[in-house]
Amino acid sequence: MSHTDTFPQRHLGSSPDATAALAKAAGYDSPESLVDAAVPPSIRLSGELDLPEPLGESAALERLAGIMGKNQIAKSYIGQGYYGTITPPVIQRNILENPGWYTAYTPYQAEIAQGRLEALLNFQTMVSDLTGLEIANASLLDEGTAAAEAMQLAASSAPKKNTIFVSERCHPQTIEVVKTRAEPVGIEVVVGDHTTFTPDDDTFATLVQYPATDGAAIDYSEFIDKTHEAKALSIVAADLLALTLLKSPGEMGADIAVGSSQRFGVPLGNGGPHAGFIACRDKLKRKLPGRIIGVSKDAHGQPAYRLSLQTREQHIRRDKATSNICTAQVLLAVMAAMYASYHGPDGLRRIARSIHRKAALLASRIGAQTEVFFDTITVHNRAGVIEKAAAAGINLRDFGNGDVGVSIDETTTDDDLKTLLELFGADETNLGVEALAIPDALRRESDFLTHPVFNSYHTETEMMRYLRRLEGRDLALNHSMIPLGSCTMKLNAAAEMMPVTWPTVGNIHPFAPASQRQGYAQMADELENWLAEITGFHAVSLQPNAGSQGEYAGLLAIRKFHEAHGNGGRNICLIPTSAHGTNPASAVMTGFKVVPVRCDDDGNIDVDDIRAKAEQHSAELGALMITYPSTHGVFETTIREICQIVHDHGGQVYMDGANMNAQVGLCSPGDIGADVCHLNLHKTFCIPHGGGGPGVGPIGVATHLAPFLPGAADNTTVSAAPLGSASILVISWMYITMMGAKALTDATKLAIINANYIARRLEKFYPVLYRGNEGLVAHECIIDLRPIKDATGIGVEDVAKRLMDYGFHAPTMSWPVPGTMMIEPTESESRAELDRFCEAMISIHGEIRAIQNGEADPKDNALVNAPHTAQHVTSDEWPHSYSRESAAFPAPWLKEGKFWPAVGRIDNVFGDRNLVCTCESVEAYAE
Repeated sequence: MSHTDTFPQRHLGSSPDATAALAKAAGYDSPESLVDAAVPPSIRLSGELDLPEPLGESAALERLAGIMGKNQIAKSYIGQGYYGTITPPVIQRNILENPGWYTAYTPYQAEIAQGRLEALLNFQTMVSDLTGLEIANASLLDEGTAAAEAMQLAASSAPKKNTIFVSERCHPQTIEVVKTRAEPVGIEVVVGDHTTFTPDDDTFATLVQYPATDGAAIDYSEFIDKTHEAKALSIVAADLLALTLLKSPGEMGADIAVGSSQRFGVPLGNGGPHAGFIACRDKLKRKLPGRIIGVSKDAHGQPAYRLSLQTREQHIRRDKATSNICTAQVLLAVMAAMYASYHGPDGLRRIARSIHRKAALLASRIGAQTEVFFDTITVHNRAGVIEKAAAAGINLRDFGNGDVGVSIDETTTDDDLKTLLELFGADETNLGVEALAIPDALRRESDFLTHPVFNSYHTETEMMRYLRRLEGRDLALNHSMIPLGSCTMKLNAAAEMMPVTWPTVGNIHPFAPASQRQGYAQMADELENWLAEITGFHAVSLQPNAGSQGEYAGLLAIRKFHEAHGNGGRNICLIPTSAHGTNPASAVMTGFKVVPVRCDDDGNIDVDDIRAKAEQHSAELGALMITYPSTHGVFETTIREICQIVHDHGGQVYMDGANMNAQVGLCSPGDIGADVCHLNLHKTFCIPHGGGGPGVGPIGVATHLAPFLPGAADNTTVSAAPLGSASILVISWMYITMMGAKALTDATKLAIINANYIARRLEKFYPVLYRGNEGLVAHECIIDLRPIKDATGIGVEDVAKRLMDYGFHAPTMSWPVPGTMMIEPTESESRAELDRFCEAMISIHGEIRAIQNGEADPKDNALVNAPHTAQHVTSDEWPHSYSRESAAFPAPWLKEGKFWPAVGRIDNVFGDRNLVCTCESVEAYAE
């Protein structure tokens, strides 16, 4: 008697009969015969994965609720960069729980991502205003990562210097992440007291915490002056909420500010995901890592948002890139920005003053040693209070030397304050109102968040409508398939997402006692074991909170393994020319020198070249980075031989798991011969892309590398929180629990079948560039538009923009081969949706053919003018040689539900030449 809520039938886009029909349409008698032909027999697994029997949706939710119920929700006053906060319900319901926001892709196609881009510009403006610096990026992974990126930025600005000073009063996790990132590239980290440290000629930067980790609010102006006298850059790790009351880092003279926006309405979540931030002086903007949102104009002269400057520079500069970070925490940055808009500057000040006055009252009653502070106080020699608090379900910070820290936050009530006073043996009656305990010289006098977006949406009605307007300007998976090669945009099921907002998931502090996090420990342990089984590895670390962090952690494990065996000189990393652009950048950041390996005419790694390079660098060979199936979307039959060549010369094999959706249940990285593989849980294992983040990039390793996993070795901390983006791990846990071994394998097979079905349907119109055995592809295919460009002048960008008129996001453009599109349909798309996409592509080919035949104007046609906005199509004047209907409704299904691009084609060059990365001034809005 089967469950009525069996999950695989909801996840897989085709039933078994429909899957068989797809295989036949692709030229095979059965799904099994197609998959057997596509996947080399030499790498196939001999049996099924050893995973628990699948549960229905309700049963899986019930089991997970039981596990996470083992977490203890205590009142945490630990602080240390993580604070209780109140997520406004209008933001929780309309962003965090809304597929229109969480299923969108990274805004590389800006014309259909104007909502997210506006929200991220708001985030940048918020950060820039509060830090007092000219430019900010669209978020980083967490505060520790942001500090490490700031270190890299500063180091690249002073290449002949080698030392960074880090205050001992920075958060401990930030210090550890900085140390981890510094060591492979030879940067010396000096940790000490900023009051006694004097920067010297070798110092390229200093890093201080504001307020300090013990709560002290320190005016660093004089220390920053000393830093500048040594021609070094000043980095300040700051608390955004504190900056509503305290003088900004920019006003102190800082060059760079970093931190976390977590306390702007983003749940604790046992450490993540949260949006880190980085801001800098205008003179440093060309070196700022990650994504930057800028303002440009579209083809009609209207303002339009886009990604600016060096976005995705890793994919262009490769081993010359200054960072391997190409991701962000978009969904969380959007939440933080909307929190600021909802409360406005006055509301944020009210929250900050309430927090500060409660901390001041507590300090005055219990005799705190911290004299100037915002929300955190430290008291000395209070033996027994930690234990007394724990017995009452309260977490205080234990500094390990008898000192106790207390951090007040937005959730602290008067009753909570009375309980704290009682714990410390102080008078808990007559709380009263304390004056601000901030000296005049340190108080913020400058305005912030003066832009209308932060002063217009303070009622729930207005905020709800604003969020709906922005959502309507974005195309997400809740509208149509997003067939992006290498990105695996599959169903993010509601049952998988629901646990994220459970209190037992969201209200846990990452540094709470382990006894309070037993639910997280069990859930993570089970997920690690399942991922190890799926990948064929001995152990897995879930700490890396992005694919880029996974690459870094995997290569770092290889490097430390070589060093531990006296082979520190093995610093050569072989990387195929087809590899992801983050691969070379990650290799350089972990101390490797990149040696490229050629690909042959069929897109496969040139085995002769890799053998020659391995022999040439045999004594120094450290690693090979490889993606499987290949970046060209093909199962390379020589993969075992390639791994053996590297092993024979003493190297380790790192496998990029971007294409793991073609492996699960059919083959595994560990069995193939890899030593380490990072996974993208936001691809293969259903964590949504969130408009460009969050993500999780865990690594699996063979037995000999297990001692070098993050957290398992000294100074191997790649993320600020011990479990990285812990709260969204429940999504992948739910996915695997509900699917089970057979359905996971079926999903892989269907992904391969869908890709081959699309390749077969489109091959008559667009050449399929690379194929494997029997002319088959893996789970994605590359179509070549270069002959069309040569014949008609219509290029890949024209096709991408025209697809918007048909209601689709374009496939991956011009990567890994310029002038091509890489299409990945995933297993969760139905045949009807696959056909709709194919029909759009075939229709576009017909439009191209009309240009080639002289039936359409080569300079004024629906492709070069795409996308077409509602405003343009309905304007009084229509200057084009084609009809309005053909512009806006080129396919019949569009009349049933049309997605209108918010803006016309955006002028990228104008945006970079006239860089604007914050909201316009009030005067500009008035104009």
